[in-house]
Amino acid sequence: MAGQSLDVILTNHPFLKGMTSDQLAVLAGCASERRYLEAEYVTREGQPAAELFLIEHGQVAVETRVGERGSLRLETLHAGDVLGWSWLIEPHRWLFDSRALTPVQVVVLDGRCLLEHSRADHELGYQLLLRLARVIEHRLQATRLQLLDVHQPEKDLRR
Repeated sequence: MAGQSLDVILTNHPFLKGMTSDQLAVLAGCASERRYLEAEYVTREGQPAAELFLIEHGQVAVETRVGERGSLRLETLHAGDVLGWSWLIEPHRWLFDSRALTPVQVVVLDGRCLLEHSRADHELGYQLLLRLARVIEHRLQATRLQLLDVHQPEKDLRR
């Protein structure tokens, strides 16, 4: 929301629900806000990954390149969703493209800052990893359902 402080935005973001005020204060020190215009890329497959994005407003398409067919949309993310965990796992490269479908506003959490604070405060690191694991699990399930749908044999129309 316009005019809200980063502290308020972080406190209200679903991804960070239940974190302590001290943990949120640390995260605020790693955070900044950023805006993307419609059709602008947020991440590019293969590029260095160093950030975690908390979507405040707008829609972001997560896409992959499929040979000559171009981009295939895997998922559409909305306000309250999270984008990016590649900053956490070597080689720290984005695995997918992500592109703003509408004007987008995000809170950007610096991955190096998050890793540094997580090493110093294992409880903070655990809380971040637990939340990211839930996001990863959700995305894997959504991808699984897409694959099942894509590879479904054609229905027998004679019945």
